[in-house]
Amino acid sequence: MRKRKMSKKILVLLLVISMVLSSFGYVLAEEHEEEVFELTIFHTNDVHGRLTDGVGMAKIATIVNQYRSENDHVLMVDAGDILHGQKEVNFSEGEAMVQVMNAVGYEYMTAGNHDFNYGYERLIELNEMADFPIFAGNAVYEGTENSIIEKEYDIKSFGDYTVAIFGIATPETMYKSHPDGVAGLEFINPVEYAQDMMTYLEANYDLDFVIALAHLGIDQSTLYEERSTAIAEQVEGIDLIIDGHSHTPLSDGMTVGDSLIVQTGNYGGNLGQVVVTIEDGEIGYEVDLIDSAAAEEYDKNEEVNDIIAAAEGELSDIFSRVIGTTDTLLDGERENVRTKETNLGNLITDAMIKASGADIALTNGGGIRASIQPGDITVGDVVDVLPFGNILVTQELTGEIIMEALEHGTRAYPEPEGGFPQVAGMTYKINPDAAAGERIHSVMIGGEAIDLNRTYIFATNDFLVAGGDDYTMLEDIEIYEEFYDLAEVVIEHIEEMDTVNYEVDGRIQADDTVEDPADEEEPVDGEDDDEEEAIPQTGDQNYYLYMFLLSSGLFITAVRIKKSQA
Repeated sequence: MRKRKMSKKILVLLLVISMVLSSFGYVLAEEHEEEVFELTIFHTNDVHGRLTDGVGMAKIATIVNQYRSENDHVLMVDAGDILHGQKEVNFSEGEAMVQVMNAVGYEYMTAGNHDFNYGYERLIELNEMADFPIFAGNAVYEGTENSIIEKEYDIKSFGDYTVAIFGIATPETMYKSHPDGVAGLEFINPVEYAQDMMTYLEANYDLDFVIALAHLGIDQSTLYEERSTAIAEQVEGIDLIIDGHSHTPLSDGMTVGDSLIVQTGNYGGNLGQVVVTIEDGEIGYEVDLIDSAAAEEYDKNEEVNDIIAAAEGELSDIFSRVIGTTDTLLDGERENVRTKETNLGNLITDAMIKASGADIALTNGGGIRASIQPGDITVGDVVDVLPFGNILVTQELTGEIIMEALEHGTRAYPEPEGGFPQVAGMTYKINPDAAAGERIHSVMIGGEAIDLNRTYIFATNDFLVAGGDDYTMLEDIEIYEEFYDLAEVVIEHIEEMDTVNYEVDGRIQADDTVEDPADEEEPVDGEDDDEEEAIPQTGDQNYYLYMFLLSSGLFITAVRIKKSQA
């Protein structure tokens, strides 16, 4: 946003008028008619396409509408990462969620990194479909100050009280969304952007309260100046920061400087509520998280429920097909796949090797978005786990570059990190006491110590190859072979197994004892038979793949990604 400066002539004129009026006993700032002002703000963040999980959108609509019927001053907002994540929403490239949000009565939203997953052009289209503005003011066209969405803030009047609201997107979008979807963009530093915004707002409006919708979070793995806490500490005048991105439930809020930061957690598990009171210039807060148990007493809003039913019904036949069973929980929980080996990570990476014939496979834990419960496994379960439409690809990498990738993916350990490497065909150990970049040791590939000069066939996904999760060491290396959607790769693997009984097997270990890999035991003959199975016949794959992707909508996503690369 460009700064606007007041001319010296206008400033002098205003000063003269002020002096004249004050000499006659006038007061420029009128007293508020309401002695005590109360504003109730409902908020969500990091819903990730969940329509019915947690509190559920239909009950959120009922709760908000009830408050609106009883109170004059109510806001409903979202702090990002809502337009992508589950098959019912991904199929329409976010339109189904916008329809639901319109029906709920959302009034403002800021764009999260995953709201760019369909590409920024689609985000602009979704903004046009929405009955509310989607703020992304610090997301600008490269080399300009022009935001991709023109509206950067709004001024809301409640009686004679004036509230300003604006949004800030995370610069991590450049590598925590598919890089092809944000090509040609850059993100202004959040602290600088917030300071410029406050300078402009305070120069142009007489404000009683300021809200920043910030998809920034408070994770220590995020750069300091890209956290909401940095804005609270460095930018004056922001009263309330409604935050997202770090999936942190702040049941009582967090006061930093003169700002209150609130956040609900994730996946619709809580509906946030902040009651703001202003009396004699003093601001007070009541913070609450309404969970699914507290929402039990509310009925579902019929209009919202009908929109959800239509979105689910359109896909039910495709995604309800059973492809196998599991006797164990396949662990895709966020805090696990981003910090350690899980059996679901093993299943996915084993499937990648089987489909590609690669020596090793690596996928980012942040791309695993759900667990699979014991019982029947459906197509929909796998798509919920891998909703991004990423493509399986292989590259020829030296051992040295593989080591660099492992060091990069574990740089935040033991803090959760989206780029954490889940692997197959190899094992590695992390020294948690070592400095970032020097933590990986005892790497074994095919039962032998990694050779830094040898070239290996490396299977991964096209998100990482494009530099996603900041895996920049992969960007300039030519793709050796391209396959198909990673969800389909896993579906085929499960169908061939029928019954899935996966466990963790020591592929990733935290160990501060650096050993000579040559001294480790050689694998028993036959241990790696699974990795040497023949690649499925491509004729059968291509027909089944085409029909599945065409019917599920993932084919459309894959085609658009390819077009953006061309």
